Amino acid sequence: MARPWKIVFMGTPEFAVPSLKKLLSSPDRVVAVVTQPDRPRGRGRRLQPSPVKKVAEQAGIEVLQPERASSPEFIEKIRAYAPDLLVVAAYGQILKQELLDVPKIMPINVHGSLLPKYRGAAPIQWAILNGEKETGITIMKMDAGMDTGPILLQKAIPIGDEETFGELYERMAHLGAELLLKAITGLKNGEISPVPQPEEGVSYAPFITKEMCLIDWSKSARELNCLVRALDPAPGAYTFLHGKRLRLYRPFLLSGGSSNGTEKPGTVVSAAPNGLVVATGHGLLGFREVQLAGKKRMDISSFIQGKKIEPGTILGEEPPD
Repeated sequence: MARPWKIVFMGTPEFAVPSLKKLLSSPDRVVAVVTQPDRPRGRGRRLQPSPVKKVAEQAGIEVLQPERASSPEFIEKIRAYAPDLLVVAAYGQILKQELLDVPKIMPINVHGSLLPKYRGAAPIQWAILNGEKETGITIMKMDAGMDTGPILLQKAIPIGDEETFGELYERMAHLGAELLLKAITGLKNGEISPVPQPEEGVSYAPFITKEMCLIDWSKSARELNCLVRALDPAPGAYTFLHGKRLRLYRPFLLSGGSSNGTEKPGTVVSAAPNGLVVATGHGLLGFREVQLAGKKRMDISSFIQGKKIEPGTILGEEPPD
């Protein structure tokens, strides 16, 4: 029987947690976990550990939190563990080749797209933004490029018509963990070897910016449906209602155009318990949940009990300076 491999795991958010848990329950040995430094979060802005750090500490695994994973001091620390594998899942920093050369076998990454599509930081959100019908997980051998390394395993997953980023993120995190273990088993058995990525079909998924979150009602209902789903639950697509920021969630498309085809984009057509319906540049778009600035997220039925929205109200007019 092959000896257990020593693994250094690098990850930070919830997406990485299922992969770490799978490794902790496998025959291999996680000798250290690397995650981002504790950051201030929440209203109190208190320092909070990453989800990966919490799991690692509960398991009694040593946790490293370098500000710069490319520093010579950190690389020497990793070298001292003599790992067989460096496993990376949504760590959050670009890793230099010097670090990637440390593991005896290879560095591998759990990436949330079907590479070479959507290389970069936000592949799951961009797949929804662009109206893709499917996405997937790629387990790849890392190199110094941005998600350019050869592929070990891939598996596609369908995107539901109303599926949000948060829902798809959770499903893909678990798929990534399953595929990671299959890839490691395949490497041990000699059944898997890295295959270069195709040169055609390359696309990128950069960070989501604040500017992208403001809803432009002149766009079509279909486009805005993708945008709102891609930003749900965070950072949240928003508009303005009577000068106050209003985040919109759980969108749904309505058949046909606007009610009479003449409403200005951003006009509230109806505000009923089953949804807030708004005219767009082409078609109607409904929302099941909203969040007014300073308030909690709530379903539209609860919201309109406390704040009535009259049909004809125009959304999107920003407050005066």
